[in-house]
Amino acid sequence: MAVTILADLAAETSAVPTDGLTGLVADLMGDLGLFGAGLVLAVETFFPFLPSEVALPLAGFTASIPGNFGLVAVIVATTIGSVVGALALYAFSRAFGRDRTRALLLKAPLVTARDIDKGEAWFARNASAAVFFGRMVPAVRSLVSVPAGVEAMGVARFTLWTAAGSLIWNTIWIVAGYQLGSNWEKVEEYANILKYLLVVVVVAAVAWFVWTHLKARRAA
Repeated sequence: MAVTILADLAAETSAVPTDGLTGLVADLMGDLGLFGAGLVLAVETFFPFLPSEVALPLAGFTASIPGNFGLVAVIVATTIGSVVGALALYAFSRAFGRDRTRALLLKAPLVTARDIDKGEAWFARNASAAVFFGRMVPAVRSLVSVPAGVEAMGVARFTLWTAAGSLIWNTIWIVAGYQLGSNWEKVEEYANILKYLLVVVVVAAVAWFVWTHLKARRAA
């Protein structure tokens, strides 16, 4: 591109991200274009501190600027990045293996072999749905690749459902940034609300898990 994405952003709004994680994302897309957008989503799989809820609206805003890459192109690039990152973590988890993962989990407090067996059985029954919907839940987006790899879910099936879930998730946030234009940062407000709700759900689930296990041990 004759004019970098970052320069276009500067011309469009004075509130151009220049520091922090958002600034890093803007730099990557400014220097590498579509490849940078895909790279951010791939790296996010291993480093969730690069939240897609920030990167994707910014990519959508960038696509809305005349002369930059289009909306469809950025959706395709980010979805490819999501799939590549998910496959990398899947391959690592599969290489690590079920036995070593199981031994590691058994060292965790309150985790029993029965718990692991139940978790494995549940994933075996719901693997496709877990991967598909997991790709649309913050934090879980990355982690869902681990059980898929450990349980040796078929690569083709994993790739299909990962791509489908990622496509929906990426499209929602990119289109939101595209429609909001220079006000794309407003999307972050809703992303933060979603994260807080997720934290509440996770804390409640952990508290329930600990309480039920302690109660069972006392009864035993």
